[in-house]
Amino acid sequence: MSSRSIRFCDRRAEIDLHQLQALLTKSAFWANDRQIADLQIALDRSEPVVSAWDKDKLIGFARANSDGIYRATIWDVVIDCDYQRLGLGRKLVATVLEHPCMQRVERIYLTTTHQQNFYERLGFAPNSSTTMVLDRSPLA
Repeated sequence: MSSRSIRFCDRRAEIDLHQLQALLTKSAFWANDRQIADLQIALDRSEPVVSAWDKDKLIGFARANSDGIYRATIWDVVIDCDYQRLGLGRKLVATVLEHPCMQRVERIYLTTTHQQNFYERLGFAPNSSTTMVLDRSPLA
C-alpha cells in the first residue's frame, strides 16, 4: 500500500453502501450499527460526500451539510484503521473543505469524541457556546 495509489473522489455515486457500512463497522465505534437504507438517506441529503480509495477498496469517507454561505457541519470522518497515520484523514477533510459548496461558508462545525487534537491541527477550535443537542436516538 502506497499513499500514491490512494485516490480521493467527491462523487457520491461511486460509493458502494456495503463497503461504507463495512468501513464504519470496522473503524468507527460511533457508527458501527448503521443500516444500508439509512446510509443511503444520509448520502442523498449530504453535499459534499468525499471518499478515499485504494484501488477498488473504500478506505475513507466524510460528508457535510451546508447552506453554502453561513453554516456547515462535517460528519462521519473515518479512515480505515489499516490506513491511519498516513495523512489521509487530513487530505479527506481538506477535500471536504475545498468543495465548491463549502468554500464560502462562514462557520463549519464538527463533532468528535476523541480526535480534538487532530482537528485542532487542521484549524478547528473548541467551541463551548454550541453544546446543545436534541438526542432522538433509541435508548439502549
